[in-house]
Amino acid sequence: MKASADAKAAIRKAALEIGFDAVGFARADLADEARQNLTEFLARGYHGDMGWLASRADERVAPKNLWPDVKTVVVLALNYAPESDALAGLALRDTANISVYARGRDYHEIMKSRLKALARKIAADTSSPDKVGPLKVFVDTAPVMEKPLAMSAGLGWQGKHTNLVSRDFGSWLFLGEIYLSLEIEPDAAEPDHCGACHACLDACPTQAFPAPYQLDARRCISYLTIEHKGHIPAALRPAIGNRIYGCDDCLAVCPWNKFAQQAHETRFAARAAPAALAELVRLDDAAFGARFSGTPLKRTGRDRFVRNVLIAIGNSAEQSLAPLVVERLDDASPLVRAMAIWALVRLIGKEELARLGSTRAEVEDDPAVCAEWAQAAP
Repeated sequence: MKASADAKAAIRKAALEIGFDAVGFARADLADEARQNLTEFLARGYHGDMGWLASRADERVAPKNLWPDVKTVVVLALNYAPESDALAGLALRDTANISVYARGRDYHEIMKSRLKALARKIAADTSSPDKVGPLKVFVDTAPVMEKPLAMSAGLGWQGKHTNLVSRDFGSWLFLGEIYLSLEIEPDAAEPDHCGACHACLDACPTQAFPAPYQLDARRCISYLTIEHKGHIPAALRPAIGNRIYGCDDCLAVCPWNKFAQQAHETRFAARAAPAALAELVRLDDAAFGARFSGTPLKRTGRDRFVRNVLIAIGNSAEQSLAPLVVERLDDASPLVRAMAIWALVRLIGKEELARLGSTRAEVEDDPAVCAEWAQAAP
């Protein structure tokens, strides 16, 4: 038996009052196309070393495998559109460029608190004859295929870059879900409005899209700078530019962003002005943890973060940064030492690096760092 239209309206009203920017309702199942897309994505190895995508794939492709009682998925969205051009920082080569979503507070905290508030309100509503029953709250740390569910719930569609696009908010939506054991009439799914446009595909610096609607994460700058734990392939490093955490290029060029409005949640706004690479490359563990506490950047850890900063320095053409990079040749982390070598080749050349680093190369015992020294040999 389905819940009444009044119950659906009450949940929608409560969600908007709590501060969500969009809310939709979807059946607790996924289209065959969504399941097939994930299967093919994993089979091709496009997920790279994100093993968690494969390990819980069964729960991801079928909400009932995650929670058998679910009948309806309430999809909630928060707008995080920036106040200015998301790509403006790419021109500041000696400055770190950070993805829009990570410039403020960690959205997981904000999203989860609002989801729990809405869940409590739904559970406490006894004015309706509909029995809500048990429910569960999820942010993107759970095995939930958020974007296909959001599309089914009418919040937007998955564009050719595989991200959600909204007619009202463009590319800038955070998603969360509440699984209900109550059956509610679903909203109409949002059709694809990309048409012949391929601006997002053309904008990708590393050509991470083998075809429209397909992403090879192994070439994606967001994956490489955030998820990838190892050494970033040398062929892709120059295209990273000064992007030290994530990449917004495919999102920012979408024409549907002309309808986006600046986020009203002030905690999503940038916490500070863009930081100089010279400052960030010298961070140790304690300074890194203190600086980025409460932000998404903390999840990379200091070593991966400085690895990314060194790649940005290598792409900066700022020879004045070379002395700071030399300091990192003796870093405790092989990730950092390797990228310091690469960056110095770019800044001062192989001959000068050989003069500075001959002794270091002789005593190095990490295979990956040794390989960088071999590549740097004049």
